[in-house]
Parts: sequence; C-alpha cells; structure tokens
Amino acid sequence: MNAATFVAVAAVVIAVIAYAYARRTARKLAMLEEMYWQLKFEHGELKAKLDPTPPSTPEPRQTFVPLIRLRPDANKPAPGYGETGSTEE
Repeated sequence: MNAATFVAVAAVVIAVIAYAYARRTARKLAMLEEMYWQLKFEHGELKAKLDPTPPSTPEPRQTFVPLIRLRPDANKPAPGYGETGSTEE
C-alpha cells in the first residue's frame, strides 16, 4: 500500500463517520421539531381551557356620508373664489 491508497481509505472512513453523524443529528432535529410543535399545540389547548376568550364588543357602525353634504353650501362659491380684481386696491 502506498501513501495515496492510505489517504483515500482514511478519507472514505472519515466520510462514512461524518455521514452517520449527520443522519443521527437530522433524526434528533426531526424529533425535537415534532416535540416542539406538539408542545405548542398542547399549550394552546390548555390556554384556551383556562382563559376563555372574552365576548367581543361590536364594531362601531359605519355609515356612508356623501361628499356633497360636507360642503357648506352648494350654491354659494367658496370665499375668494370667482372674485375679480385684486385685494390691493
């Protein structure tokens, strides 16, 4: 066996060990994630049992107001509108 073969075999062994470690870590992560979501779900159920939601207050009633009703007077022009001449006279 020469040095290149030894390095190749060592690299394969290290790769297999790293692959096994990564798979084990991925399984742990999946298990922890599942436990997290289960705990979050159970917490929500228990919170709903202990603190029932208070009755909701009705929202204020919204009504439509046409813009024409907001004008002071539809027949009179606004002050300063349509006047002729200057105010400096």
